Order: sequence, then structure tokens, then C-alpha cells
Amino acid sequence: MINKEVKNAEEALYDIFDNSTVMLGGFGLCGIPENLIETLVKKGTKGLTCISNNAGVDDFGIGLLLKTRQVKKMISSYVGENKEFERQLLSRELEVDLIPQGTLAERIRAGGAGIPAFYTPAGVGTEVQEGKETREFNGKIYLLESSLRADFTLIKAWKGDTAGNLIFKGTARNFSPMMAAAGKVCIAEVEELLPAGSIDPNSVHVPGIYVQRIFQGQGYEKRIEQRTISSGKQNNLEKPLLNPDGVGLTKYGIAKRISQELRDGYYVNLGIGIPTLVANYIPEGVHVMLQSENGLLGIGPFPDEKNIDADLINAGKQTVSMLPGSSLFDSAQSFGMIRGEHIDLTILGAMEVDKNGDIANWKIPGKMVKGMGGAMDLVASAKNIIVAMQHVNKYGESKLLEKCTLPLTGIRCVKKIVTELAFLEVQDGGGFKLLEKAPGVSIEMIKKATIGRLIIEGNIPEMIL
Repeated sequence: MINKEVKNAEEALYDIFDNSTVMLGGFGLCGIPENLIETLVKKGTKGLTCISNNAGVDDFGIGLLLKTRQVKKMISSYVGENKEFERQLLSRELEVDLIPQGTLAERIRAGGAGIPAFYTPAGVGTEVQEGKETREFNGKIYLLESSLRADFTLIKAWKGDTAGNLIFKGTARNFSPMMAAAGKVCIAEVEELLPAGSIDPNSVHVPGIYVQRIFQGQGYEKRIEQRTISSGKQNNLEKPLLNPDGVGLTKYGIAKRISQELRDGYYVNLGIGIPTLVANYIPEGVHVMLQSENGLLGIGPFPDEKNIDADLINAGKQTVSMLPGSSLFDSAQSFGMIRGEHIDLTILGAMEVDKNGDIANWKIPGKMVKGMGGAMDLVASAKNIIVAMQHVNKYGESKLLEKCTLPLTGIRCVKKIVTELAFLEVQDGGGFKLLEKAPGVSIEMIKKATIGRLIIEGNIPEMIL
């Protein structure tokens, strides 16, 4: 029997070298290889190119390696709330390749499967397209993306055996299975290491052929990035839907109006921010399955304190529960669902939308870079996209424009928009058709707040919430 066991992280990382390319599993802080990262920091290995969905937070995960300046380059999809990552990116102290999350997952999967390149629709019409070969299939434009490989892959699993077989728990699976196959040397740390033959072959998520070294971690903090506790459904439903003066919607009102667009049997992806609130207002008798791109279909309510699980989060890094009928999978399969148009409805936020349905929601050049995450994949392939957003920014300037001024997330993709003032539909010929006005809001207010072409036909009804 082949035995892959090593004593600890120090022994596992004995041959890692300066200027290595390293893949690190995890989504936010969920499923990160804590012991391996800590040992890498202590070793002082420098000049690293790190391939990871994101870089943890400032004082945990890959954030520790950024703090000690051991990272030369990050290849990621999301900056998130890591202020040091964003600072080094904006100051150009760190080389950064930001890649759509689904493209990142598939490039890694392709690397481990011996596929040199593939075509994807994510990023068409955005700065991601710059310098890339394009090709048309069935009337749609696709980008050619190359695969990714690494010198070392560092991942963490729930259980493993001495033969290298791995099992993951909850959404801690995310990128790790693809990364295991894409590294020349894959090192896995596990919470529980078992003798070979102890794991049911039907339960194996990563076969041992992909793992070269395995050890049981000394301990795990399992820090939670967004500890989200349920306050009870009734409390959520009692949140104010209208602003204090009765004019226009709160974020809860926006979410409730969007919930009326859900249909029984829909599979739905909810973006970060206001879209996550839609889950609180699903109409009675309407049954939907909520999909999270980090590997969960069937998101349930926020858990109570006693049932909180660091290994079960949504795409916003919030702790969640699972509904009956749920399923778990890796990030490549998750984006296969999205890219394959199996998602019926996507709801996401935006910084800007223009009259043609173009959307911008991932960075403000020179000021703020959060990364595109999974948004570019979603808007490139979703059947139906509804945007939840504020009609104007904090300066009172319209966010519904003739043409987006910020870097695009996707082109000609937005179908409908709900703001604090109105419910609008993007027309094929270009323009925002006003379908409903929010309670207390006049047509003149909507006209004043909309720079892009506004189409008003007949009497406009007031929303019923």
C-alpha cells in the first residue's frame, strides 16, 4: 500500500523554494490550509506567486504572507475585505492578475486534466478580453483562456487516509479538488488522518493519485469571516420596506419587490449585498433553490448560535444552513452550472447600468478594487438578470446612464432593475422602460434621477409590496 503520510507541515514543506508558484485552497477563510500557511510564513519563503480565489483577511490566511511581503504575485478573482491586498494592488507593490472566478476554477481544472486552453464567454466586452483571442460559436463570442499549473498545491480537507484520499466538509471543498490535480506536488493537511481502507471509496472527493503528501494538522482556528446569526424570520419581515418619510424603498423594500419576480421551481443565484435579502421574502407557495458559487445548492436561513458551522458559508462569506434536498460540490462544477445556463435567475448589485444593459460593479480605477469574483461568469451566461441597486450615488448622481463610465462587468446582459425609486426594464433598442414607481415617488423624481434614456408609456402604476 502506498503511504503518503508525513509528520507535520514542516516536513511537508521541506523542499518548497523561493519564487515557487503555489496554489492555495479555500474560499475566504473557509477551508484554508492554516498549518501550511503558518509554516510557510515561518520559513520565510519569498517571491511566491500565489494562485487562490482570494487572499483571506489582513491578519489570517494568505493575508499573513502579504503582510510579510513573501508574495510577489497574486492570481485571484476577488480582493474582498483584505485592505493590505487592495493597498499593495493600488500602489503597484504587488503584481496582480484578477480573473473571473469561474474562469479561474476552470483554468485550474484544465491544468490538472491536461487541457492547455478552452473558450469561455466570461469577460467578453470587458478589460479581461484585452489581448486575448476570440472566436464565435453559435452566434456568441468566447475568449480563449489558458490552463494553470503550480509547483506546489497546499490544501486542507476534513478527513484523509494515508493513501491520500480526501473528503471535504460543507463548502470547504471549493477550489481544493481542482488544485490537487493541478500541482506538481500536492500537500494536504487534514483534521483527521485515517489508515488506508478506512474511507468508503464511494465517499472520496479527491482520489489519492493527486496527493503526494498528507498529514494531520495540529489544530484549527477556523475563523469565520462573516459570522451571521439568524434573528428569526419574523424579525426579518418586520424590517421597514419604505424610507422614514414614506418616499421610496429601503434595501429591504428593494429585496421584497424583486422577490415577486421569483417563480416556482427556479434555481436562483443571489449576489452579495441587497440580493442576499431576497431570500427573506420568497412568496408563499413559491419553491426555489438558491445556488452559491462556492459550492452549495439549497442555501437555507442563517443558523442560530448553536448550529453555526465555519465550514458552511455562502458566496458573501456569511454562515448559512442547508435546506432538505441540498447538494455540495466544488467550484468548477458550480460554474459549470452557471456557464451551462442551468441557473434560471441571477440577482446582483451594480455600481452602474447603462441603457444597453451593460453593467459595472467590480472596481473604481485608482480608488477601489474588490475584484469581479463570479459576477462576470454570471452575467455572461445567466438566462435572466435582475439588478438590485441604488438609483443615485452618495452625491445624488444617477447610476442609470447612457453609457457606463466604470470598467464593465458584462455587456448587454441586464434585463430588469429595481431601485429605491422604480422598477425598470432594459429595452432591446436601448433605454430604461419604467414599469412601476416606488410608493411616494413621482415621475418627475425618477426623470431627475435618470441620465440614461428613460421610456415612459401610459400610466405608471405604484409598486405593491
